[in-house]
Amino acid sequence: MNPSPTRLTPRRLLAAAMLVLLIACAWAARAYLAGDGDPAKVYQFATVARGDIEDLVTATGTLQPRDYVDVGAQVSGQLQKIHVQVGSAVKVGDLLAEIDPTVYLSKVDASRAQLRNQRAQLKEREAQLTLAQIQFKRQTALFAEEATSAESVQTAEASLKSAEASLEALRAQIEQTESSLRGDEANLQYARVLAPMNGTVVSISARQGQTLNTNQQAPTILRVADLSTMTVQTQVSEADISRLRPEMPVYFTTLGNQNKRWYGTLSQIEPTPTTTNNVVLYNALFDVPNSDGRLMTNMTAQVFFVVTQAKNVLQIPMGALQQSVRPPRDASRSGGERPADGAQRPRRPRGEGGNARPGEGEGENAAPRRPRGEGDNAAENAPENASTAPRARRATVKVLAANGRLEERTVDIGVSNRIHAQVLGGLEEGEKVVAGLASAAAQPNAQAANTRRPSGMPRL
Repeated sequence: MNPSPTRLTPRRLLAAAMLVLLIACAWAARAYLAGDGDPAKVYQFATVARGDIEDLVTATGTLQPRDYVDVGAQVSGQLQKIHVQVGSAVKVGDLLAEIDPTVYLSKVDASRAQLRNQRAQLKEREAQLTLAQIQFKRQTALFAEEATSAESVQTAEASLKSAEASLEALRAQIEQTESSLRGDEANLQYARVLAPMNGTVVSISARQGQTLNTNQQAPTILRVADLSTMTVQTQVSEADISRLRPEMPVYFTTLGNQNKRWYGTLSQIEPTPTTTNNVVLYNALFDVPNSDGRLMTNMTAQVFFVVTQAKNVLQIPMGALQQSVRPPRDASRSGGERPADGAQRPRRPRGEGGNARPGEGEGENAAPRRPRGEGDNAAENAPENASTAPRARRATVKVLAANGRLEERTVDIGVSNRIHAQVLGGLEEGEKVVAGLASAAAQPNAQAANTRRPSGMPRL
């Protein structure tokens, strides 16, 4: 009697389906673990191309005229007339405003009348002096002939000296009156407010008909500024101020025209900081020509200080750099012997594939530890000036080979910023490097594919 065929129960069918699914997943995992997966599906690639790289310090600034004068009133009185408007172009000596001159004109007239009176008195005193001199000579001659008394001679001499003193006192009074007259005439001139420089009227703070009192505080009527050269006052944080230096190139854009760049040279870094909301900021100043008048007072500027730059160089994204290592040192300088193969043990920076294992990178030839929070664009790469190339450093990248597989390669890196890095050697223009993962789901497969196993080891 033949045995009855095995009956397929639902439980067995479910187990068979799960077995098939596990086999399919294992086959797909084996393809990735063996490196047989298509890298284009796992990674994003960037092409090595030429371009410009700038290592910049950014800050926000405000535009102000380099040369300006607050024109005020030097005498008190009512502001009768303002002859200019905001935006008016003026030259030195142009009439800007007039203050009521009635009081000052009356003082000038009084001083002039007093001066005329004193000059008339001067003529009278000069005549009296002449008469006293004649009488003294006559009495002296008579006394020589014994025709007069000594008392008469002494009286004539005293009259002469009194006339000379009176004349000298009147001359001093005339000088004092002349001095007062010059002051009164100056005050009368100050009633006419004139332009002290060539420029443009940028603001008017007084109003026509307003009474100005200079005894308490010198009132400001208007401001004249030379808008042909503007000064950009930039506030730089204390974290970036050490990277700035005088005479370094700088450019900025405005909110209204971000495609237009204005270039200048850093001229001054003020040593005294300002603190705003517990943030320490230093003022950095530089001038920029404004011949076309497109830059205006109090405009906001986005400022870029050029620390280093490289023109028309090979570059790759910063995300393509896997790890940085120090260039090999000579054994005689390091005080020890290098390994025979010259290999070094680079330390993986934080945030790039996990933390470094304990003890790794602690050797003599290992890369120096980077302070927490610093990226590949560390401050140690900043040169002394923009024309000096930074010290080269090495990094590892993954390159897509001609056979479609990935290979690790060590490259030399020069100028870098937060986006791109200059390639000094190790890559050719047109090659493709891994810049990131194609998707988050591909990350476990990419990590597994990157795991190196000795040949012949079984894959679990």
